[in-house]
Amino acid sequence: MSTPVLKLQSVRKVFGDHVVLGGIDLDVHQGDVVSLIGASGSGKSTLLRCINLLEQLDDGQIWLSGDDISRPSINVDHVRARIGVVFQQFNLFPHLSVLKNITLSATEVFGTPKAEAEERAMYLLERVGLAAKAKDHPDRLSGGQQQRVALVRAIATDPEVLLLDEITSALDPELVGEVLELVRQLKDDGTTIVMATHEMDFAKEVSDQVVFLDQGVICEQSHPRELFDNPTQPRTKEFLTRFRNR
Repeated sequence: MSTPVLKLQSVRKVFGDHVVLGGIDLDVHQGDVVSLIGASGSGKSTLLRCINLLEQLDDGQIWLSGDDISRPSINVDHVRARIGVVFQQFNLFPHLSVLKNITLSATEVFGTPKAEAEERAMYLLERVGLAAKAKDHPDRLSGGQQQRVALVRAIATDPEVLLLDEITSALDPELVGEVLELVRQLKDDGTTIVMATHEMDFAKEVSDQVVFLDQGVICEQSHPRELFDNPTQPRTKEFLTRFRNR
């Protein structure tokens, strides 16, 4: 088996007396889509924030392409430049055009020439059907369009891994499909993705692994069809039953 793009070993995070992550082990290989599922408060978002070094680990290690990014001497900004992140809220800069939102990191962080960055941005916008919106500001876009722009921005610099944190939860139901279709395209392109999601049918369809988190630990982890159709742990069965009965 090849070296994982992302490797977590005994990752632990505590807030006060509350153990949010109680020792997470996870390997994510090139081109894999790993879905994190679980109830609110199970640790999904905190785990993603730890991977992106937005939260400092209390114990454990994280490797990105074999590089220990959890070591104290790491340059946090350099690590974050290697990881694409999209959150629940779109977090686009309201005073910048769509095109500028997408090219800002490439030109300012990576030193990519403006023309080259804009060419790639326009190619990606064309792919997601938003090329005509390149000069618009975010407030001119629907929620689904804004989230697609956020996704394009996250992949514009070819990150080693893409983190998606409940990216459809702030969208109206009719807009969810267009965002999930873009994630499906990214999977087909070979993008390595770790996503926290409540879209169970989508997770079952696109994932290579599904990880069920419960109270900060991995309760069950397997291929999606195995986990959704034949869960082995009572807590997994209970969660899936409750979710399906909503």
